[in-house]
Amino acid sequence: MHPFVLCNPESFSASNLESPLAIFSGTANPALARAIAKEYGTQLGKVTLKRFSDGELYVKFEQSIRGEDIFIVQPTPPSGDNIIELLLMLDAAKRASVKRVTAVIPYFGYARQDRKDQPRVSIGSKLMANLLVEAGADRVLTMDLHAAQIQGFFDIPLDHLYASRVFIDHLSKNPIENLVVVAPDVGSLKMSRSYAKKLGASLAFIDKRRPKANESEIMNIIGEVEGKNVLIVDDLIDTAGTLTNAAAAMKERGALSIVAMCTHPILSGPAFQRIEDSPIDELLVSDTIPLRQPSEKIKVLSVANIFAEAIQRIHTNDTISALFDN
Repeated sequence: MHPFVLCNPESFSASNLESPLAIFSGTANPALARAIAKEYGTQLGKVTLKRFSDGELYVKFEQSIRGEDIFIVQPTPPSGDNIIELLLMLDAAKRASVKRVTAVIPYFGYARQDRKDQPRVSIGSKLMANLLVEAGADRVLTMDLHAAQIQGFFDIPLDHLYASRVFIDHLSKNPIENLVVVAPDVGSLKMSRSYAKKLGASLAFIDKRRPKANESEIMNIIGEVEGKNVLIVDDLIDTAGTLTNAAAAMKERGALSIVAMCTHPILSGPAFQRIEDSPIDELLVSDTIPLRQPSEKIKVLSVANIFAEAIQRIHTNDTISALFDN
């Protein structure tokens, strides 16, 4: 077996003994986990993650965590190994007698399967919630869920953070004149309205239909985009079909420039090529998911400071409602 080790040999300093807390990372996004730990003022705890030759995962914490308050950073995008790895880490932590373990899930996978919209389909996000609770999670910390009702799928506390603070700060420092915020579908209208209010911009949205998964067809654009600079806001981008179709429609209707923004850059399949070929001038994304490849059009903004502050407040049992502003 070949171990993947994320560690800090001196993770238990005197200050840690006074206030026992440790942050650990899975393999899905170690760069973000390290950034969170750095923002918090510590380093990652030591854990060994191995894979047997048949692909089976193995987890072992390499330091005592008995009685500790620990946070495991692991987003759960495909493949399924990411959620399995998180479940194994939660199980190992509970069996090591931790005081409390919080699953820090910057991107919550299977969130699009949040309801039974057709006969004989699973509600994947509810299943994921059940698995996390059964594996031993005492609390979940996540960001920009695809559907807000997923919070109700958990029988443990869930803290739902928003990346808007980072994006608004960036846009405030780099203002766009004559701006209209566009929601690519009705589901993202609430988020887009919030951005429009904070940026002092007008609002438009796209009426679309989805013939099948990962395909969309634009029906109408409601709102004025001609002669304006467009900001398209969404929580995630998968194949980028909806985004690039929306951008093309905005350009056809006289938009001057187009900036897009999303929290979770899944960017699967033809997404990168579609973005490169589209009239999008810039795509702002967060680092909840690592980019599969670089692109001159894509700018990554880190949400590590938001997670670090939330971890601090959870650890000290302070309110984190100030971080819920969306």
